[in-house]
Amino acid sequence: MTQGAGQGAEPGTADSWRPEAAFERAAGYEHALGIPPAPAFEQAAGTADAARYEAAAAYGHEPAGAGYEHAREPAGGYGHEHQPAAGYGQQNAIGGYPAPAPVPAFDSAPPAPVHAPTVPAPPRPYEPTEPDTQLVPTDYTPTERDLPVIAAPSQTAAERAERPGPLYVVGDVHGYLDELLAALGERGLVDGEGHWSAGSARLWFLGDFTDRGPDGIGVIELVMQLSAEAAAAGGYCRALMGNHELLLLGAHRFGDTPVNSVGGTASFLAAWRLNGGQPSDMERLEDRHLTWISRLDAAHLTDDHLLVHSDTTAYLDYGSSIEEMNDAITGVLQRNDADECWDLFRKLTKRFAFRGDDGPQAAREILGTYGGRRVVHGHSPIPYLLGEAGEAPQDGEERGHTVSGPMVYADSLAVAMDGGVTMEGRLLVAQLPLIG
Repeated sequence: MTQGAGQGAEPGTADSWRPEAAFERAAGYEHALGIPPAPAFEQAAGTADAARYEAAAAYGHEPAGAGYEHAREPAGGYGHEHQPAAGYGQQNAIGGYPAPAPVPAFDSAPPAPVHAPTVPAPPRPYEPTEPDTQLVPTDYTPTERDLPVIAAPSQTAAERAERPGPLYVVGDVHGYLDELLAALGERGLVDGEGHWSAGSARLWFLGDFTDRGPDGIGVIELVMQLSAEAAAAGGYCRALMGNHELLLLGAHRFGDTPVNSVGGTASFLAAWRLNGGQPSDMERLEDRHLTWISRLDAAHLTDDHLLVHSDTTAYLDYGSSIEEMNDAITGVLQRNDADECWDLFRKLTKRFAFRGDDGPQAAREILGTYGGRRVVHGHSPIPYLLGEAGEAPQDGEERGHTVSGPMVYADSLAVAMDGGVTMEGRLLVAQLPLIG
């Protein structure tokens, strides 16, 4: 190392070595500095060798001479006068202990210590003296009892990682937050506090979160929350675009702006009010809700189930594949043209395509284009599909059909999930594929 003004030799070397001033006093080099020697302090019996070793260890070499062992803490004394503890020097002086012999001054560096600095030897490589001991017998084979999470031998790690959780779908909610929480809780999808508790399960909402019910924004908030919590737990919660999401977006964006309608001049705001729009939802609607709604897909294919909101074949007008159709609908919303958005809303409000004699053929048409063995939809309440919706029953008269679960129809090619929660029905949550 290159030395500069005021810079000493590298610690632990003998070349050009000279102790610092305070250290020289402690080591008996007072005469070299022209300073009267300080009193020497005798070590207690049996401790001198230990003190000598500690002082050497701090500097990388062993002590050089008599009195050297008194530098017990050299680092703390640099640049300061060496002073013994109060009364300690006087007590030794009274005892008559002699001062150390004077050490002659040197024109150059003092002679090297008697013993050269000790350089630690490099660690020896590991040399086993005997073969490693077997922890288990060589013929031992683990069993499922030993490894509870072991998979079948035919199943690879990649296949285990890709195995999805159970699939659930939720029908139209329409602002009924309490009913939604109760239905999700019955299926074990949320806990008592409304947080995701289903691990790797997959949950799809089929749209229509707002309007008619008391807390549409609360429903949207819950779905957004569950989406984040499910992803963190290894599952997912996702949602599709319903016609009431299109209606809410249009009412917010376009208000009373006239649009071209088959029935004459209309507006999104007027249609929203006529179809159960809740002023409280519009007041609480935030940009983050609008962004989330506008990015929802219109359809998704999973486990051979084609998931859509509406029971209509109008989706085919927007593309011959699910990806093309979803992109086209997102493009309509991004272009923000009132008439184009109204036409989209009008098409996705159509219903009953899979009901009646022609229903199975319509289901085969959409499944043949987008894939899947069954189309699962919301939108049309099951009482409507059964032709039982209309006038309320008279006093003492029972309703013809009570909704107890999803409705499978159209030669078992379609599944209806809107239980009619807005008309004394049920908010449906079901696991797919349907059993029984």
